[in-house]
Amino acid sequence: MTARKALGASLILAGVVAGGALLAWNGLVAQPIAPVAPAAAPGALTYGGELTQGGWMRGKAPAGTTALALNGQPVQVAPDGAWFAAFDRDAGTIATLTATLANGRRITQPVPVSPRAWQIENINIPRKPGGATEAFMAIRQPELDRINAARALHTDAQGWRQQFVWPAKGRISGRFGSQRVYRGEPGAYHSGLDIATGTSGTPFVAPADGVVILAAEKPFTLEGNLLMLDHGMGLNSAFLHCSEILVKQGDHVRQGQVIGRIGMSGRATGPHLHWSIKWNDARLDPILFTGAMN
Repeated sequence: MTARKALGASLILAGVVAGGALLAWNGLVAQPIAPVAPAAAPGALTYGGELTQGGWMRGKAPAGTTALALNGQPVQVAPDGAWFAAFDRDAGTIATLTATLANGRRITQPVPVSPRAWQIENINIPRKPGGATEAFMAIRQPELDRINAARALHTDAQGWRQQFVWPAKGRISGRFGSQRVYRGEPGAYHSGLDIATGTSGTPFVAPADGVVILAAEKPFTLEGNLLMLDHGMGLNSAFLHCSEILVKQGDHVRQGQVIGRIGMSGRATGPHLHWSIKWNDARLDPILFTGAMN
């Protein structure tokens, strides 16, 4: 991992930088809500986090901010001025953060985004031709519609303020961003992190406070028993292949609360938890929210 943790660091437009560090992970124990950044000086943007592809940032907007955007995409600002934003796996090396103040003044700040060296496997065979059949899509499309509708929900969850914990411990059997290339033609990259436990039924917990936005009543074709949590501010987690879901849609859950059991439902070859995180449409690397598994 090339990302440098910088939570607690604040970058002022004048160019003053103060150092800080992320909270250490203590296991599956609820963590306190982390400070966002020092109070913003008038006309200053402060932020910190994992400023890398698949990473994230939290910050404080200047007093009187009426709108905030990252690369032109609106960023929600909490009543206390705190905000959360993130970078897709394929984000460019420079992002632009723009705040609009009540007096009409605009503050623009370039944000450096470190590139990552992804795990790429080159396969000397052609990619399988063809796409989804009509019969498959008749089943699959309603599932995709439910997933998209869930991600469009906005709740008052505050998990976006927290240092995340691992939902379970086990062997990491699949890394975020890994990809196969078939004779020069890229396949889809792995959109989450796989945690293998060896057996079905192992409980997993909420990595941060959230609201259940989808709890599948029956297995989806690919995801199996699918559970999704909204952490607020456009940030959400999805947990795939569950053997059992222990919460229902609309439930408020706390960090460290058992919410399901690991399994191999859907398209899975063995018991594991596929954990993915998204901010709006950006796919994020879960390990950048937790740090290494101890």
